[in-house]
Amino acid sequence: MEEITWQDFERVELLAGTVISAQPFPKARRPAYIIHADFGPKIGVLKSSAQITSRYHHEDLVGRQIIGVVNFPAKQVGPIRSQFLVTGFTCEDGGVVLAQPEQPVTNGLKLA
Repeated sequence: MEEITWQDFERVELLAGTVISAQPFPKARRPAYIIHADFGPKIGVLKSSAQITSRYHHEDLVGRQIIGVVNFPAKQVGPIRSQFLVTGFTCEDGGVVLAQPEQPVTNGLKLA
């Protein structure tokens, strides 16, 4: 495993956000949702493609807080530009379990 410095970690903007919409993404190569999340007044609402369909129904994601990386460059995913990375843990079966705050926090708070 490669070690990083504290300064390396500080550069990653891992922020809390609340999912405000989640819809199936039928044009994705692998099953995915298009997610819009509110990262607070400083960042605003960003969208992402997330391959989390095996463990989550899109209707159940709305209102859920997540942790997103918001300082990666936008990435073209089919017809959409993904503006943040939804974080989670990839399990042995390939499904993803979302990383999320244990208790509600203010949108835009940085993971420390």
